[in-house]
Amino acid sequence: MGAETTRDHIVEAADRLFYHQGYEHTSFAAIAEAVRISRGNFYYHFKSKDDILRAVIAARLESRRRMLREWEAEEADPAGRIRRFVEIVVTNRADIQDYGCPVGTLTTELAKLGHPALGEAGEVFTLFRTWLREQFTRLGHRERADELAMHVLAFSQGVATLAHAFREEDFIRREVRRMHDWLGAYSAGTGAVAAAAHEDGGRADA
Repeated sequence: MGAETTRDHIVEAADRLFYHQGYEHTSFAAIAEAVRISRGNFYYHFKSKDDILRAVIAARLESRRRMLREWEAEEADPAGRIRRFVEIVVTNRADIQDYGCPVGTLTTELAKLGHPALGEAGEVFTLFRTWLREQFTRLGHRERADELAMHVLAFSQGVATLAHAFREEDFIRREVRRMHDWLGAYSAGTGAVAAAAHEDGGRADA
């Protein structure tokens, strides 16, 4: 196993353990054991758990950038791209029900710890926000693009949190269908958008 490959294996193992067990409860020893390398070899690549954390965050960012690029290549329609994002909670429902959202759980834990890497971890949300804003802009909603992007982000985090709490797959699928209906209004024309906005306002007043 080459040096670069060993490092990649360490990051992959740490990413999985941070997600399943939490950053604070994952030890150097647990990561080394998962990769099956000696402590000395481990320290050759990473001097501290914080170093590994930053490598995990960087790997997550690159993975999400790659995912978004793939969606852009596969979906010509911005609405279709947003739907792909919405469907993440269905695609990853098993992990989400067991462990929550990997991005949300890590940022929440780092915030509680007052960890200096919190801002870096939050860059994944910023990546999603910027990308979603761009898709809504392409749909013709430039003035509300950021607001709509944040709504989709809030939806995904809310569903992930409740799916983890209640472990109800029907709930996940039902909420995704509702989000598809909502999104359909924003890709169907001005009248439909006005109706969707009115419905959003009615829910807010309820």
